[in-house]
Amino acid sequence: MDKELCEKLYVSYYMQVFSYVMVLCGNRDLAEEITQETFFRVMKSDKATFRGESKVETWLCSIARNLYTDELRRRNHIEQMPEELPEQESFESQLEDKENSFRIHMILHCLEDPYREVFELRVFGELSFAQIGTIFAKTENWARVTYHRARLKIQERMEKNDE
Repeated sequence: MDKELCEKLYVSYYMQVFSYVMVLCGNRDLAEEITQETFFRVMKSDKATFRGESKVETWLCSIARNLYTDELRRRNHIEQMPEELPEQESFESQLEDKENSFRIHMILHCLEDPYREVFELRVFGELSFAQIGTIFAKTENWARVTYHRARLKIQERMEKNDE
């Protein structure tokens, strides 16, 4: 979409979209973020996305509503995922065992990135998921999921070696 048209849309509809999102979420910071993302998406899109079947304001608010719904899903997913995932046996206690520790290091050595690095930063570097996400220029949720997958890969390979 051309820059001039985007600026006109922004100036004309910013307050309506912001007010709509503010009613949805009741959080000024989140409403500003979603409103900005709405206009950013419009700017990135081509003209074909607006078919003229509704008012421009309705179109913009539906984009904002979808972004808000996505944000709710993302936050709900993060809240449901615990910091440390439950296991049958404490994974950290396995690290204390010299033999298992060596086996884990051997598996880690062969583990592909980013799983290896995320696991090492979390366990050995004792970094938070938010910090790990920042290092990789990804989200905190990405770091959590990658760490969890790395743990599963290590556990699977350890169980495979036990057979």
